[in-house]
Amino acid sequence: MKVIFAGTSPFAVPSLEKLIASAHEVLAVITQPDKPRGRGRQMQFSPVKEVGLAHGISIMQPENIGSPESLDEIKGYGQIGALVVVAYGQKITPELLELPKYGVVNVHGSILPKYRGAAPIQHAIIAGETQTGVTTMLMDEGWDTGDMLLQKTLDIFPDENAGELSVRLAMLGADLLADTLDGLESGSISPIPQDNELATLARSLSRDAGEIYWKHSAHDIVNLVHGCTPRPGAFTKLNGTIIKVWSASVADSDGRLGEPGEIIEVNSGGIKAACGSGSVHLREVQAESRQRMSAADFARGIGLDSGCRLG
Repeated sequence: MKVIFAGTSPFAVPSLEKLIASAHEVLAVITQPDKPRGRGRQMQFSPVKEVGLAHGISIMQPENIGSPESLDEIKGYGQIGALVVVAYGQKITPELLELPKYGVVNVHGSILPKYRGAAPIQHAIIAGETQTGVTTMLMDEGWDTGDMLLQKTLDIFPDENAGELSVRLAMLGADLLADTLDGLESGSISPIPQDNELATLARSLSRDAGEIYWKHSAHDIVNLVHGCTPRPGAFTKLNGTIIKVWSASVADSDGRLGEPGEIIEVNSGGIKAACGSGSVHLREVQAESRQRMSAADFARGIGLDSGCRLG
């Protein structure tokens, strides 16, 4: 099958690499325009563009994929079997939806119709899910509302954060995408409408979404830390200074209680803080303008002791 691939983030890379290695032909790669990044604000390519260039594939970087110029360029490739969209970052226009023979195929990081939206992996962990997966679907004019094609599930590891889970789901999605295109071409896949009554939303997380509220339960706080790592990042405050929390775990109960946010103990394992119910062990933290480090080293460096208050 002749395909055009649209993607930008690292999540899309395994899918593109899988297609390049398959019997399908990738005619072009569409990705977001280059953007300045880092302290030097140097222009950097997206991970998807890097892969496309390495394989000598034509690259498109339209500001608006639905513009007349972009549509003309895509139509210039002739009849395509599918436009594959994986973590691309732009809305696919109605005219684009009608171009491919088999439709616009999307790889989504959840078991639809749960967690429609831009941040399904983060929201699944924050909600305390123990299982998630990947869905391929035919895109329509809604947000992740199209008919489903194939699904695969996997278990979420107890201490897994969103970045780690994203890597595993990206690999799973690449395999599922290859099976999906094969099935569409052979006619062995029948699209299945989503049940809108079961749908939940997973909107993009703002920076403030990672703020820890110590009145919440220990389990909810740890899920928030895992779900917001590495982005947008979970954080709390200590004496007015923002402390980013990279790793945390539910602490074993030893009978010692405190007010929410109160530091119960500082030891070689980190910083133990009281919650609305239970307590949390902060394992790895990062203060403003400082390096990421173990919570034990951080506490030792500033002379932190029990009785201090977070939040």
